[in-house]
Amino acid sequence: MNIVLLGAPGAGKGTQAKRIQADHSVAHISAGDLLRDAVSRGTPEGLEARTFMESGSLVPDSLILSLIGGKVGEIGSGFILDGFPRTIDQAKSLDDLIDIDIVLSIDVPFSALLARLTGRRSCPSCGGVFHMIFNPPTVEGICDLCGAELVHRADDNESTVTARIETYVSQTESLITYYENQGILKHIDGNRNIDLISDDIRKVLSHNFM
Repeated sequence: MNIVLLGAPGAGKGTQAKRIQADHSVAHISAGDLLRDAVSRGTPEGLEARTFMESGSLVPDSLILSLIGGKVGEIGSGFILDGFPRTIDQAKSLDDLIDIDIVLSIDVPFSALLARLTGRRSCPSCGGVFHMIFNPPTVEGICDLCGAELVHRADDNESTVTARIETYVSQTESLITYYENQGILKHIDGNRNIDLISDDIRKVLSHNFM
């Protein structure tokens, strides 16, 4: 099964992608991770992408699609695509490249997204993520996993978070309609316990692919 996972920043896409991957033995393809990996390894695509990133320009869709196509070619069918597409033009280009079986949209209200992201604390050492309300560390300000001091990321302040969410909504509103018209989009209530969200996703995927 080839899955596209949609959701605003803070919706929990990363957590659910890991659970889908474990349940169905499919690859997790993150557009952002592919881009960063290509840049760090100095591949031809990475070198090209770096010129855009260093100048502050957006990386062209064609370059990201090339990276995705290459990854899909390595793994064959069976993947979760996270972070792409974000616009209808990107979705149409992706349709020309790959058959998408189902699109899962993890829906969370704005107020809940704001609370999740502004309360987030991250570990710069091991990458652990905590939340001051929903998942606090045992010792305030200290990572449970490695003991390093937690940080409040600069992009997790209220004004930046609000802008990120508003950008996502403006970009993806028409994208959601696009996939609904294809009959492959399923809405998932993401404003609940993580396990309940996972159970709903399992039911949707079981109904469609078992």
